Amino acid sequence: MKIKLIKTEEDYQIALSVIEKHFDIQPGQKGFEEIELLVTLVDLFEKEKYKIDAPDPIEAIQFRMEQMGMKRADLTPFFGTRARVTEVLNRQRKLTVAMMKKLNREFGIPAESLLAG
Repeated sequence: MKIKLIKTEEDYQIALSVIEKHFDIQPGQKGFEEIELLVTLVDLFEKEKYKIDAPDPIEAIQFRMEQMGMKRADLTPFFGTRARVTEVLNRQRKLTVAMMKKLNREFGIPAESLLAG
């Protein structure tokens, strides 16, 4: 198997079909390292070609709230008051650094998402 850089959509599609054919290959089997390299090249191509921006901070908070079954009132300890929670979630007030740190630490919301706003 000849491995080469993925520069075009055609190269990308060919690489995906090769990976699919060898999907069940295991470490130690012949060709495993080549497939592993090809997967890395596909990943690099996708990161460059299909960049995904960090989600909006409020959307990230609301998504995590939904995942955890939380209500707005549950954010009061992190934002200070119910009024402040409402202002932040209605985009009337920006997140402070302290709020971002708490949300990152307590809920695992990526800092990149919280800083995107």
